[in-house]
Amino acid sequence: MKSSLLRRTLLATASAVMLMGALLPAAQAQNKVLLRVSTPAVPDDWHAKMWTVFKENLEKSAPGEFDVQINLNATLFKQGTEPTAMARGNLELSSISAFDIAKLVPEFSIFTAGYVIRDPAHQQKVFSGPIGAELFKTVAEKMEVTPLSTVYLGTRQINLRDVRNVKVPADLKGVKLRMPGSKEWLFLGEALGATATPLAFGEVYLGLKTGTIDGQDNPLPSVRAAKFYEVTKQIVMTSHLVDGIFIAISSKALNAMTPAQRQKVTAAAQAAASYNNENRLKEEGQLVDFFKQQGLQVTTPDVDAFRKSVQTTYQNSDYAKVWPKGLLERINATQ
Repeated sequence: MKSSLLRRTLLATASAVMLMGALLPAAQAQNKVLLRVSTPAVPDDWHAKMWTVFKENLEKSAPGEFDVQINLNATLFKQGTEPTAMARGNLELSSISAFDIAKLVPEFSIFTAGYVIRDPAHQQKVFSGPIGAELFKTVAEKMEVTPLSTVYLGTRQINLRDVRNVKVPADLKGVKLRMPGSKEWLFLGEALGATATPLAFGEVYLGLKTGTIDGQDNPLPSVRAAKFYEVTKQIVMTSHLVDGIFIAISSKALNAMTPAQRQKVTAAAQAAASYNNENRLKEEGQLVDFFKQQGLQVTTPDVDAFRKSVQTTYQNSDYAKVWPKGLLERINATQ
């Protein structure tokens, strides 16, 4: 009798232990902070791979605390809809552009203008310093989204069908320069001294081949990927737009974390951005030699003359009316 009771007790204890063992992982999973990532980036791009760096960094600094779920190719949210999803609490993390931010924070439109950011190093100094802190605070207040780090996407250069001696904006007079179709992009093309010509990206190769357009502008990786080097003879290193995006998090998600967790998430975002930036810069540097090997002339104009002319054109336009007084001068003075 006692033996039977003992067996039942042991069996019950064993069952309870097994049940606890089965429930513990589920409970632990429920206690993890969910971080869903949505990005339009394709797997081979550096700003897709950087999210794996983000996840691995958190797994190392905060083991078992976060459940990072990476969704590439805009499979979770369509490109451009991420800020709204984050503000509503339906998404934790994404990378957003200056164009996305400027829709709700007009003063941020200064970073969509030509020659405001000089180079990738200047980009990092501006956004990691007082200017970035002030603007990111405004973004968080107006958008319920908090930028964590700045990601370098590439520097746009001018790619010409025929070789020209381009030193100053006046040397591009009459050049039919393909630009994306929005008024902001077309304004930039005109500010560069060219005749801005809207054309869909998919039609650029044929347009260059047939002479419908005389040139196009894109970061060097895009020139290689689209094989524009096959139908052009020159790259002019105007460096007129240093493009970037920002790793951003839903402010609701960030505020729900402990201070230690917020610090670790921010550090992971900065590590991810550094990974992207280093690899993208390395790739761009290698591409100059690649284009020279393809027979293209790679020339550098008087970039200071371009910068002065383009900034003057913007300052005399309606675009500059929403820029805070003195902001452009502060950006220019950042070294």
